[in-house]
Amino acid sequence: MFFERGFTMFATTLLGYTFDVIWAVIVLVFWIAVAFWPARVAGRKGHSFLGYFIFSLFFFPLALLVAYLSNDRTKQAPVAPSAPSEE
Repeated sequence: MFFERGFTMFATTLLGYTFDVIWAVIVLVFWIAVAFWPARVAGRKGHSFLGYFIFSLFFFPLALLVAYLSNDRTKQAPVAPSAPSEE
């Protein structure tokens, strides 16, 4: 009887944590890692990396869509040629 109880306890814990806690940590780490995707896209386009990171933590699909559809702020606007000055 002691062996069965001890084995069951070992099977449901790892380093003192239950598998529910371990899975929750794995999901949380994955969630945070995936949130970097829209933030990186927005950062490359000249938008706020931190702002899009926080946005994507709560609304990932929307943040990804907005990041890809937003304007690129890093591209220079074409400069119209100016008329030569007559000094």
